[in-house]
Amino acid sequence: MPESFRLAPVTPANVETAIAVKVRPDQEQFVSPVAKSLAEAYVHPGVAWPRLIFDGDRPVGFLMAFLDIDWDGKGVDFRSGLWRLNVSPDAQGRGVGRFAVESVAAEVRRRGGTRMYVTWEPGEGGPEGFYRKLGFQLTGEKSGGQTVGVLDLTNPS
Repeated sequence: MPESFRLAPVTPANVETAIAVKVRPDQEQFVSPVAKSLAEAYVHPGVAWPRLIFDGDRPVGFLMAFLDIDWDGKGVDFRSGLWRLNVSPDAQGRGVGRFAVESVAAEVRRRGGTRMYVTWEPGEGGPEGFYRKLGFQLTGEKSGGQTVGVLDLTNPS
């Protein structure tokens, strides 16, 4: 994985760059466009953590984490994890996705978390294999029709 990967907050100066991040057409059914993510970040400012992913000065992706979200709305189960991941077609297969997951895991750990969650749209050609390869386990839950996975951040494997 290139050491030149870095995250940057989405700001007024780079919001158009963020919105321009697109996935391959065959992946569009599995992840919302960045513009929708930014709208959700706007209405969930306390929990949304949107970031551009750069390789040097070149934008190669976008991620949005959720941090300490009230999972079931009952004020009992607070979770953190990866909400969205969009990687540009020409950057796929180069470690951008792994970098994104590791970056969110580091932020969750920094905030005292021991588990990281992710949700994905099920289906042929979807991201389940990617997340499972990184160690996410199925929880048996669904969230908005999406599959929920969890990663134990206390296990260094």
